[in-house]
Amino acid sequence: TSNSDIPHCYYSSNNAYSVDKVEYTSSGLAANLTLNSAKTKADENFTAPISTLRLEVKYHLNNMLQFKIYDYQNARYEVPVPLNLPGSPTSTEEERLYEVSVQKKPFGIQVRRKSTGTVIWDSQLPTFTFSDMFIQISTRLASQYIYGFGETEHTTFRRNMSWHTWGTLTRDQPPTYKLNSYGYHPFYMALEEDGNAHGVLLLNSNPMDVTFQPTPALTYRTTGGILDFYMVLGPTPELVVQEYTALIGRPVMPPYWSLGFQLCRYGYRNDSEIAQLVEGMKAAGIPYDVQYVDIDHMERRLDFTIGTHFAGLPALINRIKEEGMRFIIILDPTISGNETDYPTFSRGVQDDIFIKWPNTNDIIYSKIDGTHVAFPDFFRNSTVGWWKREILEFYNNPTNPLRSVKFDGLWIDMNESAAFLNGTIDGCRNDLLNMPPNIPHLGYRSDGLTVKTPCMEVQQYLPDGTPVRHYDVHSLYGWSQTKPTLE
Repeated sequence: TSNSDIPHCYYSSNNAYSVDKVEYTSSGLAANLTLNSAKTKADENFTAPISTLRLEVKYHLNNMLQFKIYDYQNARYEVPVPLNLPGSPTSTEEERLYEVSVQKKPFGIQVRRKSTGTVIWDSQLPTFTFSDMFIQISTRLASQYIYGFGETEHTTFRRNMSWHTWGTLTRDQPPTYKLNSYGYHPFYMALEEDGNAHGVLLLNSNPMDVTFQPTPALTYRTTGGILDFYMVLGPTPELVVQEYTALIGRPVMPPYWSLGFQLCRYGYRNDSEIAQLVEGMKAAGIPYDVQYVDIDHMERRLDFTIGTHFAGLPALINRIKEEGMRFIIILDPTISGNETDYPTFSRGVQDDIFIKWPNTNDIIYSKIDGTHVAFPDFFRNSTVGWWKREILEFYNNPTNPLRSVKFDGLWIDMNESAAFLNGTIDGCRNDLLNMPPNIPHLGYRSDGLTVKTPCMEVQQYLPDGTPVRHYDVHSLYGWSQTKPTLE
């Protein structure tokens, strides 16, 4: 074009979806989204726009609402993490802190704070796309004061709005600028220009990224699932945190002793070295409440074993505890599968707890330190039972009480889920899932999604038996292990 004001790449203002009719109720609204014919053709099903979308908005509380966009004709993966929602909406129109409107063409959602008129969400932008493996939605923001989207290293608490893109997928990644680390937190808090605050959660566990723009605006791109947003309206930052944690679950109250001084490192050679360390710390008068051991204490780094150089560890732990201290051991989720006699693995096979290739009975194996390891599927009820029994029998050894390890806490590590190999020992089988057409900005885009983790197509099962792909639940692996460990 000869018009120099038009950028080389832009979205048409007539985006792919519009709304004909909105259904209103006292507790929310709903509408079907109509797919416009213009500029929506695609060569592959995974990028073709889905034409059977539905919007549902629910007014759960006076300070909290949900807006959800999903395929009403075809079941898609939805995050299986339960939220603390009221059994029925308890908000009233008079006391509600927000009002919601739907823009019909192009489709968009607008949320306004009633007391000030500030628009805190406005997605009537032409970037909205909803296909099988690529979903994108943008919103204008009420200000540039945006905080959140851990767990990535960034230079300030307030997010830089100058076209920065941040990927989100749990990785065994030490803190490094712009690289997603161990956690996955698609939540932000925003301060409006007048100091009121609100928070927004996107309940989606697929690989995703977000781009901050100076409009100010925010664009989400995710590789699957649905769009399921929850907004809390504070109006103070403190109330936003309270409302958000009421929704997702309060932080666990830590035991008093865990707030003390703790000492841990990788590389202890034997239990005598730890015993000498304890005495040296006391002699130096250094405050000291908790001692750890890493995988050094295990026999060939096998969970629920004690190595020959640490045979005195149970007695050492008992002695430390008698002096008022506490002890924590490490457990990695992966279980070695190439041992001649390893009861933890044998019982796992018997209980059918390991992640397998889809539509087969073949366990997947990765590598850690040259060892072939299998991944427990902690969503499964059988795995939960197996994991709890292994922990209890390590704490109370039924055959040799003198080898009972009376730990006070468990350090569960490497559950991003992590390995020292990309994919599995015999490669991956689904190029599309492991190298999707729109890979989020994760720092390893040329390597796809399998960096130091299993293949995305391997099969897991929810507690009710529903099959799910690792592609969808990868970032929930640590959550799924934490729950039965805490129990």
